[in-house]
Amino acid sequence: MSRLLRLAQQADYERCVSLFTRSVHALAASDYDTAQRLAWAPLEPDLPAWRQRLDSLQLWLLEEAGGLLGFVGFSLDGHIDLLYCAPEAARDGVASQLLEQAERRMRAAGATRFRTEASLVARPFFLRHGYRVTAEQWVQRGAARLLRCEMEKQIRTETADAAG
Repeated sequence: MSRLLRLAQQADYERCVSLFTRSVHALAASDYDTAQRLAWAPLEPDLPAWRQRLDSLQLWLLEEAGGLLGFVGFSLDGHIDLLYCAPEAARDGVASQLLEQAERRMRAAGATRFRTEASLVARPFFLRHGYRVTAEQWVQRGAARLLRCEMEKQIRTETADAAG
């Protein structure tokens, strides 16, 4: 079955939010307790807030047979805000394909470094893709505190390549 990588439309937002919620509750259970996961991904999400957030991002989806495998949301300045895959598609190259698309687009827009705030579960993935932890931070979500990692990846520009 072939995968389709495409730019999201507003009609896709609810599917993305649903996948986000499923992903957090299934894939982050080893790193975050139930209260933390519920604070991070409430079972009844605030869809208007999500629409506003997703409207502000470049949002790309990866689908197979019409089913959503994952999505990435990023800003062309180099910030990756969201990268999630369906639990059943975890460790199947979905996140890597989405990250490659985001990095390609951000690099084309002139970004000189990529950055993200990665959950504990996403940290090893980003490390494997050349990112490094620059800081750990605690985030308050309601009554829960969650640990995440600021991470970045420096980009070698063509000018630097030619000089070096």
